[in-house]
Amino acid sequence: LLFLSSIFQMDTTQESYLDLFPLDAIVYLTPDSENVLEDIDRNKVYVLGGLVDESIHKKLTLQRAQEQSVQTARLPIREYMVKTVNTKNYRSETLAINQVFDVLSTYYDTRSWPAALKAGVSSGKGYVLPDAVK
Repeated sequence: LLFLSSIFQMDTTQESYLDLFPLDAIVYLTPDSENVLEDIDRNKVYVLGGLVDESIHKKLTLQRAQEQSVQTARLPIREYMVKTVNTKNYRSETLAINQVFDVLSTYYDTRSWPAALKAGVSSGKGYVLPDAVK
């Protein structure tokens, strides 16, 4: 489990984040959340849920967070990016943990979602910034 607190401190542990932090301080990042992450709160701990698997299990991280009564949020990909035209008709808001980390750390440094999403969301995901559409 990887969790971020005050965005620059990264720790790994076998302990549950539920035992380490107050429930109201935890935000589980999942692409299936209805809540959009608008800003990073230094008083929150962001859990980067991830699966090491070849297939994507839809809504598994959202379900896990809901079962634990933990707040959820998703990156604002739909709000700042547009779908690309591609031959495979493939689009995914599911990112690898390192991509989510790149987005969060860039946002923290720049306070710009477009810059942050450009840093972490590859065009292969089927989304680009509007100015990249030709």
